[in-house]
Amino acid sequence: MVLFLFVLFLLLGTGVWVGVALMGVAWVGMELFTSRPVGDTMITTIWATSSSWTLTALPLFIWMGEILYRTRLSEDMFKGLSPWLARLPGGLVHTNIVGCTVFAAVSGSSAATLTTVGKMSIPELRARNYPEHIVIGTLAGAATLGLMIPPSLALIVYGVTVNESITQLFFAGVFPGLFLALMFMGYVAAYSVFSKGWKPTAEVAMSFSEKLSNSRFLLPVILLILVVIGSMYTGIATATEAAAFGVIGSLALAAGQGSLNWTSFRESLMGATRTSAMIMLILAGAAFLKLSMGFTGLPRALADGIAVMELTRFQLLMALLVFYIILGMFLDGISSVVLTMAVVEPMVREAGIDLIWFGIFVVVVVEMAQITPPIGFNLFVLQGMTDHEMGYIAKAALPMFLIMVVMCFVLIWFPDLALWLPEKLRDGQG
Repeated sequence: MVLFLFVLFLLLGTGVWVGVALMGVAWVGMELFTSRPVGDTMITTIWATSSSWTLTALPLFIWMGEILYRTRLSEDMFKGLSPWLARLPGGLVHTNIVGCTVFAAVSGSSAATLTTVGKMSIPELRARNYPEHIVIGTLAGAATLGLMIPPSLALIVYGVTVNESITQLFFAGVFPGLFLALMFMGYVAAYSVFSKGWKPTAEVAMSFSEKLSNSRFLLPVILLILVVIGSMYTGIATATEAAAFGVIGSLALAAGQGSLNWTSFRESLMGATRTSAMIMLILAGAAFLKLSMGFTGLPRALADGIAVMELTRFQLLMALLVFYIILGMFLDGISSVVLTMAVVEPMVREAGIDLIWFGIFVVVVVEMAQITPPIGFNLFVLQGMTDHEMGYIAKAALPMFLIMVVMCFVLIWFPDLALWLPEKLRDGQG
């Protein structure tokens, strides 16, 4: 185990891509601990992983998010949401949270969610004199919902890694994602009530008919969500087919808004290609590492060692919670998942923990990694958007981090929050 970690951190420390670093560690393990031909084994493993039909949903959902990022979706969402949210305690800050929740349901990417909602909401909320740290903090935290609410790229990667149903994982993330969004909104409402510095500019009152008129801007994205999520829930489409529907719908939405041209089409396609290639390389490296570690017997030995320690289910989850929080400070979410599953999956199975539920638990912890320094990706994106120092942004996001910690305990105490909808889906298909 020490050898594996030494080689891994040596490669990562020299700036090698994560996927290539994983392959390097696996190569060392195969050379030292097995007599099998390493080259043939690596090629076979990478091909088997890359040719998975389930994995085709990944580039399609990424492309859908790239297309929508280049539309006026964020402007339309703000126009449609702001009249309804302005009168709530916390006012228009809720547009950060609700906007991220809505866009997460058609994107799957935390970074795309953050940039799409933030480019519209930050100037609007600043102009209305909302506290800067609340604007920044809620945007950093709520954007992580792109990893939880389907279609989630992190859940696709997790499902492929542990060989679980992508569709069931998607539906397992619906209620926890919505509940986490409500927790964020509850924090904003409480802060607005008890903070003496909460003095935003009052909004102009709108009649009910005017609010309904503005709501028409939300119809395209709501229809797109219904097509993608509804087609999977009704059994009409698999996750991959739903992703194809989503791409077609996002292209139609962009064309309807007049934002689809050859330049934006090419940029969205190239952006999706670059992101997909990066994730595919990481997955290929993780698959090879998992095979290599399987030959050494290390995952089984660690699982047996955990079993000997006789940790309770709760103690094991607390240990993994701390482990992933620390790991997430230095690696992005997807890398954290694929890097560790070869070792963690046998432990989780040995403890009798449902892998669908554990996927949601891991994604909540991975969400924290997006807003924890020094490598919190959302913090870097926000720094580029706002020109604030990293320390200021990390401090503003701290309450959201603590809320996610509470969410982990909510999932442990109420597992049906994640499992009820997938079970209903299974019953309906049965």
